[in-house]
Amino acid sequence: MKILVVGGTRFFGIPMIEKLLAEGHDVTIATRGQARNPFADQTSQIMMDRTDEKQVKEALVECSYDLIIDKVAYSSNDVKALLENASCRRYIQMSSGSVYDREKENIKEEEFDPASYPLVWQSRNDNYAEGKRLAERAALEFMDASDCVFVRYPVVLGENDYTGRLKFYVDHIREGIPMYVDSLDYGIAFIHEKQAGEFIAFLADHEFSGPINGSSRGWITARQIIQYTEEKTGKKAILSDDGEKAPFNGLPDNESYDTEKAARLGYHFSDLNDWIYELLDHYINL
Repeated sequence: MKILVVGGTRFFGIPMIEKLLAEGHDVTIATRGQARNPFADQTSQIMMDRTDEKQVKEALVECSYDLIIDKVAYSSNDVKALLENASCRRYIQMSSGSVYDREKENIKEEEFDPASYPLVWQSRNDNYAEGKRLAERAALEFMDASDCVFVRYPVVLGENDYTGRLKFYVDHIREGIPMYVDSLDYGIAFIHEKQAGEFIAFLADHEFSGPINGSSRGWITARQIIQYTEEKTGKKAILSDDGEKAPFNGLPDNESYDTEKAARLGYHFSDLNDWIYELLDHYINL
C-alpha cells in the first residue's frame, strides 16, 4: 500500500512507521525537516510546512496515495491545506481524547460526533481540544465518512516522550522542587508510545471507519505516582499551592476509555500496570 505519513519522525511515530515498513508498505514521510528522519534509507521524504497551504500544494502536486496518516492535524485549516491538495482513498487522523467534553469513566466514541459539530475554519491556537474537534470535522468536508478514521488517545507516555510530563513528578521529588497537584486521587488514563504507534499501523491494514479509542486498561492516580517515586528515591514530595503546576492537574473525575471497538477488530491494549512502573523506574534511574 502506498502511504503518506504527515509527521511521524519522533515519539510514537517511530513504532508506527517501523510497523508499517515491517508490513511491506511503501511509506512517504512529510515533515518540516526539523527532526532527523530515522527511516531516511527506507522511506521517501517530502519537505513541507503543513500550515503553509502554498508549500503543501507544491509538495503534493500530482501525488496520489492509498492512505494518508495525519499525525499533526491541530486545526481545521491544517486539514484543509492537506486534503484540498492531496489525493487519497482513505484518511486516518491522529485525533485525541480531548475532543470529549469532560474526563469520566468508560468514555465511548459516540460521545463526540464530528459530523454534527459546527465547522469553523481556523488556524492553530492555544485551544488544543477545540482544534482537534474542528480537525475531525474538517476532514468530512473533503472525504466521505466511510473513508475516514479518527484515532482518540489519552495522554501518550514512553521513554521518548519529549514533553517530560511523567518525568516532571520524578524530577520535582528527587530535586526537592515544590509542585502543585490539585487532584491526587483521580484515576488518569494513559497509553504507551509503542502501542499508540502500532495501533495506527494496525488500522492501516484493517477495514474500519469513524472514531476509535485506544488506551491501556486501568488508571493510575497522581498519589500513586508520587508514593512510588518517594519509595524508590527515598525523597519526600513537596506539595504546595505555590509550587509548579503538575502536568495532569484539572481532572474532574476518574478517566477511562471504552476500547471495545478496537477489541472487535482484534486489537487488545495492555494493562497500564504492565508498563507504567517500569517507565517510572526509567526516569528515576536517569
